[in-house]
Amino acid sequence: MSRIQNQQNTVWIRNGNAYSPIETIEIIGRLGTFKANMFPVKVFCSAVSAGCIAAFASGATLVASDIPWMAENTPGLVKTLSSILFPCALVMIFMSGADLFTGSTMLTGVACLQGRIPWQKMLLHWFICFWGNFAGCLFVMAIIFGYGGLFTDPAQVKVIQSVVYAKQVVPQWHQIFIRAIGCNWLVCLAAYLGMAGRDLMSRAMGMWWPVFCFAMLGLDHVVVNMFYIPFGIWHHTPGVTVGLYIWKGIIPSLLGNLIGGGGFCGVYYYLMYLHNQDPVPIDGIYFPADLAKLEEGGALPQYESDEYVVSTQEQKK
Repeated sequence: MSRIQNQQNTVWIRNGNAYSPIETIEIIGRLGTFKANMFPVKVFCSAVSAGCIAAFASGATLVASDIPWMAENTPGLVKTLSSILFPCALVMIFMSGADLFTGSTMLTGVACLQGRIPWQKMLLHWFICFWGNFAGCLFVMAIIFGYGGLFTDPAQVKVIQSVVYAKQVVPQWHQIFIRAIGCNWLVCLAAYLGMAGRDLMSRAMGMWWPVFCFAMLGLDHVVVNMFYIPFGIWHHTPGVTVGLYIWKGIIPSLLGNLIGGGGFCGVYYYLMYLHNQDPVPIDGIYFPADLAKLEEGGALPQYESDEYVVSTQEQKK
């Protein structure tokens, strides 16, 4: 059991194999601060990598969906198999440190709410991530899958067209917008749970199930759709055009993802655990700006655990 104490109050945090909720959102804020201050070219390259990973995972789910007998007789089982596979995308992206636009809405959003970055840096990071993700998805879709000759079998083309038609043509604009809110709510919840883990497997398992839910429900993820919808256009899906994709695909899913990730996760967890709270140490270490403020104010909290005591004076050393 750990204690964070100052003159006003005491907050108890249990140590274990995972970070507590308050520690997890503090980690997210620190990571968002780091990412927002990265050199823009690095952010773009990292976002391209994330887009490529998302496209590879999306392609793998299409292969898992191409089981004719099961698709005809047990469609729910096919959907379950592909949905169980898809979370590998978020795991690979976060474990490799790549920048995903939808995740950035929470990471940099929390950092901005904490006052650690200006809102202009947050918006710039979103902008670069969005176009980097788009470039990565289009590269894998066109070069690796398209010119690489993958998904040329008529049965596979039929699967792609049916998926894209159901995602882009059938639903109305407001339905895609609402689905996108739920989608990034779950994706950022996955990121939040993943950040709570202290080891590789714990982080992977924390991310897996929320993403499984969003894939199983067929919710709209703006970055994943950067692969699916252009791939459907590539294979001449009836009724799907570039103009339709921009108006009915990018815009509603982009806005919905912003609200789902930034609002329902970022703002919510910030208000729950960080707003009007004492600075939070991670493994006994305070964020440098928080440490400076504590010293200026004369309040020097102490972080105690079963094994060690780390004061702010010791941290400076």
